[in-house]
Amino acid sequence: MLGVMRRSARLQHARGLGTHDHVCWAYTGMAEFKTRAAEFLADGLDAGCRVRYIRPGTVGDIAEDLRELAGWSEALRDGRAEVVSLTDLYGPDAVLDPSGQVQAYAEATARAVADGFRGLRVAVDCTSLVSDATRLAAFARYEHLIDRYMAGHPFSALCGYDRSAVEAGALAQLACLHPCTDARAAGFRLYAPLSDSHTVALAGDLDLATREVLAPTLERFEVKPEDGELILDATGVEFIDHVGLTRLADWAAVRDADLVIRTQWPGIDRVIRLLDISNVRAEQLL
Repeated sequence: MLGVMRRSARLQHARGLGTHDHVCWAYTGMAEFKTRAAEFLADGLDAGCRVRYIRPGTVGDIAEDLRELAGWSEALRDGRAEVVSLTDLYGPDAVLDPSGQVQAYAEATARAVADGFRGLRVAVDCTSLVSDATRLAAFARYEHLIDRYMAGHPFSALCGYDRSAVEAGALAQLACLHPCTDARAAGFRLYAPLSDSHTVALAGDLDLATREVLAPTLERFEVKPEDGELILDATGVEFIDHVGLTRLADWAAVRDADLVIRTQWPGIDRVIRLLDISNVRAEQLL
């Protein structure tokens, strides 16, 4: 059974994830994507969710991808599983409407719950939707918005990207908007927390390797300070360098807010003191 939780991790597989989880999986070859999609959707079926499998191609070919999954054909017949052609949804040059796509999934999730399911779970090959800079920007915006929706609703998703087709820098921008990634992903993850006591959650490292990705990622985040503060759940942080902390402080300052960093990383107080940043304070968690 899928628990009420939100996992943040680098994963070796796509099993054991919950009803609010959001995974970026950069795959090498369609066989890998199909394997991870099968793991993810099988768990969803076992937990009583409606599941949906989406990629480019014909509906018949898409349905065949998972034919070896136990109970797949029956689930397609009785409505517990659905397949959707991305080719039919979007033309070759279409740019995703981020808010419109979130609304579409919200409506589909509501229908699933009304039909007696625990929620909606989807596995999508998103590669074709990030094929140029304009489409990438729109889709990254969508990834942020849908992640916020997932944190409060029974909707979970595995987003697949073909490593051979998506440039490494673009892939890094997309991966960091997910609480879970495949184990090969590096850097940080910035995402919506499950708890209302935090504004945003951060995991991983903010260091030299992530500097170019952090700034555009922060720009995509729409957050509202509470009582003049942005509360950062940084329990998953392993390291923050001076540039990363400065950018976080500037991000809060633009919103006329102080930044409260809740973390177990022992080095945070020293970096704050060295930089003498007035709008940042740390709360050390045991």
